[in-house]
Amino acid sequence: MVCSFKKLKRSCERLRTKMFHLRTCAAKLRPLTASQTVKTFAQNRPAAARTFQQIRCYTAPVAAEPFLSGTSSNYVEEMYYAWLENPKSVHKSWDIFFRNTNAGAPPGTAYQSPLPLSRGSLSTIARAQSLVEAQPNVDKLVEDHLAVQSLIRAYQIRGHHVAQLDPLGILDADLDSSVPADIISSTDKLGFYGLHESDLDKVFHLPTTTFIGGKESALPLREIIRRLEMAYCQHIGVEFMFINDLEQCQWIRQKFETPGIMQFTNEEKRTLLARLVRSTRFEEFLQRKWSSEKRFGLEGCEVLIPALKTIIDKSSENGVDYVIMGMPHRGRLNVLANVIRKELEQIFCQFDSKLEAADEGSGDVKYHLGMYHRRINRVTDRNITLSLVANPSHLEAADPVVMGKTKAEQFYCGDTEGKKVMSILLHGDAAFAGQGIVYETFHLSDLPSYTTHGTVHVVVNNQIGFTTDPRMARSSPYPTDVARVVNAPIFHVNSDDPEAVMYVCNVAAEWRSTFHKDVVVDLVCYRRNGHNEMDEPMFTQPLMYKQIRKQKPVLQKYAELLVSQGVVNQPEYEEEISKYDKICEEAFARSKDEKILHIKHWLDSPWPGFFTLDGQPRSMSCPSTGLTEDILTHIGSVASSVPVENFTIHGGLSRILKTRGELVKNRTVDWALAEYMAFGSLLKEGIHIRLSGQDVERGTFSHRHHVLHDQNVDKRTCIPMNHLWPNQAPYTVCNSSLSEYGVLGFELGFAMASPNALVLWEAQFGDFHNTAQCIIDQFICPGQAKWVRQNGIVLLLPHGMEGMGPEHSSARPERFLQMCNDDPDVLPDLEEANFDINQLYDCNWVVVNCSTPGNFFHVLRRQILLPFRKPLIIFTPKSLLRHPEARTSFDEMLPGTHFQRVIPENGPASQNPEKVKRLLFCTGKVYYDLTRERAARNMAEEVAITRIEQLSPFPFDLLLKEVQKYPNAELAWCQEEHKNQGYYDYVKPRLRTTINRSRPVWYAGRDPAAAPATGNKKTHLTELQRLLDTAFNLDAFKNLA
Repeated sequence: MVCSFKKLKRSCERLRTKMFHLRTCAAKLRPLTASQTVKTFAQNRPAAARTFQQIRCYTAPVAAEPFLSGTSSNYVEEMYYAWLENPKSVHKSWDIFFRNTNAGAPPGTAYQSPLPLSRGSLSTIARAQSLVEAQPNVDKLVEDHLAVQSLIRAYQIRGHHVAQLDPLGILDADLDSSVPADIISSTDKLGFYGLHESDLDKVFHLPTTTFIGGKESALPLREIIRRLEMAYCQHIGVEFMFINDLEQCQWIRQKFETPGIMQFTNEEKRTLLARLVRSTRFEEFLQRKWSSEKRFGLEGCEVLIPALKTIIDKSSENGVDYVIMGMPHRGRLNVLANVIRKELEQIFCQFDSKLEAADEGSGDVKYHLGMYHRRINRVTDRNITLSLVANPSHLEAADPVVMGKTKAEQFYCGDTEGKKVMSILLHGDAAFAGQGIVYETFHLSDLPSYTTHGTVHVVVNNQIGFTTDPRMARSSPYPTDVARVVNAPIFHVNSDDPEAVMYVCNVAAEWRSTFHKDVVVDLVCYRRNGHNEMDEPMFTQPLMYKQIRKQKPVLQKYAELLVSQGVVNQPEYEEEISKYDKICEEAFARSKDEKILHIKHWLDSPWPGFFTLDGQPRSMSCPSTGLTEDILTHIGSVASSVPVENFTIHGGLSRILKTRGELVKNRTVDWALAEYMAFGSLLKEGIHIRLSGQDVERGTFSHRHHVLHDQNVDKRTCIPMNHLWPNQAPYTVCNSSLSEYGVLGFELGFAMASPNALVLWEAQFGDFHNTAQCIIDQFICPGQAKWVRQNGIVLLLPHGMEGMGPEHSSARPERFLQMCNDDPDVLPDLEEANFDINQLYDCNWVVVNCSTPGNFFHVLRRQILLPFRKPLIIFTPKSLLRHPEARTSFDEMLPGTHFQRVIPENGPASQNPEKVKRLLFCTGKVYYDLTRERAARNMAEEVAITRIEQLSPFPFDLLLKEVQKYPNAELAWCQEEHKNQGYYDYVKPRLRTTINRSRPVWYAGRDPAAAPATGNKKTHLTELQRLLDTAFNLDAFKNLA
């Protein structure tokens, strides 16, 4: 036995060198005595947190092994490390001790007296051997620790399912009343992990993936469970374990698991109370004054106002100085009043039925209006600019618009990381789950040319739609599950716990500042009234609204809590209420002086310096859109070359660039070069250009090639347009995700930010714009009329009947023309000075269909040179991109030239107009079909063809001259689209008004049809020939007269 001890000593010395390598692993499993654990735990235990119910506190018995002391601990530690590596390397007595301890022997009983050294102690050795064989091995230790790690992970993953989130206490926020099997709601569930109630007082080392220990590295199982319940199962539910970034997961764990981390100072609590007072009393004031008016109040989620202000405060503290917000109608007036700080009298006067109509435009209801305001943030004492974007009733439609505006503001101030400009989006629960645009917007969040470096999403979760129960409104557990697709953490919080809400909002703002990624705050609340104040919710949700009628308002609850804590007293609370009530009453008195609704006071995106002080254009003229030949040649040379050395392009592209060079040499442009000339010249003038859409870098029809790709180096690209001039503006061309609704909304928002940028969105095919119809109908078409907000966005919509089938032919021009605001039956004053510019100023948008590259060039430049901004809809060609006749000479693009609204006949027919028997009006590509057919029939002197390039505003003045020029000609409109589509229904009444209905206007085109085009090539060609026959058959209309 002496020999054994010598061997043990040598083994310990040998193992001493291995301790460093074993220490990390062993420390995780090394048991502590209960006395050590309890003592440390008692010293570091945090203050009790707020809960709905009392949480039991567990303690462990205190005892000690007889031989443990400060002098022997190092030796015992080394023995333990050696035993972990090989149990046979230590003496049997140590083996017994370590096995007993790890098997859960009560403190003070694991130690066995050392074996006698006499040779006559064989019976004792045999007894010890039997004890060793009876003890569980080290596997039990590992299994138990792994079980505890699994338990901790279960709470991190699924603890939110049992969090107490519903302030009404009647619904489960995840629509599931069951408790996950791996959440310990009772001691019998310990068996799921292979643990027992007897294990509750056993001490376990904590893994590195949790922060519940605070400064402690080990805790009794009972305390581990308690702390997990406190972190994940109270008023905050945290969803984050789907995030595939360990650093981000650890960051969230630390924010919610650290004991005692959710603490507020008395001053912070008083600020929170004051904000709740303003939020609550504002709604109560409106209810008292206008009880029968719709206002979509915030009752039931009054905590939204302090929540938003907390996000803004924390973001301002982190360096943000511009916040752009989007939200639906619920609570909008409260946000305008108490977050944006809109003057109260401006809000109150909106309720006056005697208020006169707007000074400009048609206006919008009060709960759709936006606002822009710059002020001092009182918490951080820093300047902050707040912009709330106006929105329609189409819930979530403003989401991508806000994103685009945010991206633009970041771009213009050089904020490449989103540290200065950020966005906050508010949502309703039903819309967040139900509207596809939410998904489209999320998928833009991390794309290089679309990211805004993180958005804070706040969901006002009323737990109901208009009248629809959430169980009928979504298939997912939560309305926020869509955010999981971009690894955005989701923080659910009970809105009747204002301090929990404030903490979550602080964390959300910090998350955005730290990781520059999206984050969602789900305010689980209720709606005290119906969908609006006039609606009766008891029809459809009787039980919910019975409970709501009993529900104590959150302001009252929180005030009572602070009074009980001594943070405020009752007189102070009542004084705060009286102070804000007085502010409202004084503003109400001033509101009676307002007689006219000034929509300009609600502008969400002002353009300082672009207009005069009273918002008018600085002139009503437009300079020439032509350029000098030197500029045209220079741009053409760059467009036909590779401005980067050692850059290998595709052989096919080399041929395209060579062809461009030959065109420039011949002083001619095709469609792609004309676009290049327009863009390049505007960049020289300091105008930023952004072209976005599906496949726009190359172009759907492989004509553009604005981004060159090195054929030998992966991801090496070149944009020649950014190599034109030394101090040019930047050119952004970016392929978008396969989204129309989201991307068009984004580009609209980008164009809102500045008038000194040309922002273009190109559809892959023109008819694909119909999936973005909401943006077109609710924002682009009526935006200026509703919100006095001009916008110069350009839509490029490939259009043309070329036998490609019903889905790739028509950009649906009839829809855009139907929404033009000019009167077809009224002939304007054609003698008015600057008639064409005044027409443009009065219209809601401009619709063109260019037939030449030169006119396309001019209309793009005119878009920026005009002294105001209007949306521009361009039906762009497909086959004309390479049509040999679709060419323009430099002569038509030189100084003094302009966009031609109408291109008159300039052939033989124009030389002898009295002999012309038919005057055909057309637009776009069909012109080339008509001229080819006219030449084939040798009718150049009998038929004149006039092209209407600008369809709206309608060029009454120029068309009148054309009609008067051909006094003996029949008038006919010719189009390749079907009769019930295209331009005919728009053009015919306006042409008739132009000529005072003195002559009929005939139709030559395809018959009416349900589909935009046939899918059969032969049928397509037959239809084309039929319309050409009608156009050139001079007897076609005789029997119809």
